[in-house]
Amino acid sequence: MTAGTGQTEVLVVDDDPRLGQLLDEYLSSRGFAVRVASTGAEGLAALAGAPVDLVILDLGLPDLDGLEVCRRIGAAHDVPILMLTARGEATDRIVGLELGADDYLPKPFDPRELVARLHAILRRARGPAEPEPANRPVTAGPIAVDPERRRATFDGRELDLTSTEFDLLRALVAQAGRVLSRDRLMELARGQDFGAFDRSVDVHVSHLRRKLGDDPKRPRWIKTIRGVGYMVPRP
Repeated sequence: MTAGTGQTEVLVVDDDPRLGQLLDEYLSSRGFAVRVASTGAEGLAALAGAPVDLVILDLGLPDLDGLEVCRRIGAAHDVPILMLTARGEATDRIVGLELGADDYLPKPFDPRELVARLHAILRRARGPAEPEPANRPVTAGPIAVDPERRRATFDGRELDLTSTEFDLLRALVAQAGRVLSRDRLMELARGQDFGAFDRSVDVHVSHLRRKLGDDPKRPRWIKTIRGVGYMVPRP
């Protein structure tokens, strides 16, 4: 991730300039830091110059075959790859997966599905966050949460929180420094069985900010990572 921002670095390798621009704009608006390369050689050079968190690779490149680029990336870099292909042959997708690609998406595609697949790949690549003991007190700067006593304080001042607000704050503080998607935040707050949980996370976060005395326009303690989720900064 980009230092200090919580953004995920993505390299798009695609020779279609219009699609490259659209992906740059769409993914950037959803919290990703995007670089675009128009050929396989440019993509390999970009990776050699600076690592990224994920590669979106078109198989139909003008210079190197996309499958060969996939093979070279896998041989030299430990980075997840999402293949884009307009080809109808399943063989190319199978070979790409065998060469180390993590997923594929046929063109044309819904950009919302692309983002969902990127998040799924990143979750698998990064693995689960290290679990915190359920009753272990956690802190982040002036915020302290004691799950066993169901007590939260800010700079020593006890906070009057609802049960949902407490669970969300505990999850955010326990994972301070990590960007949590809304679904991941709900899962950490209420476990796998959150079907009956009020899904209006944004509303609860707004209430939490008010009780923390956070500036809603420039929040300091619960930051919004646009298009991704929320994060309590690590002290």
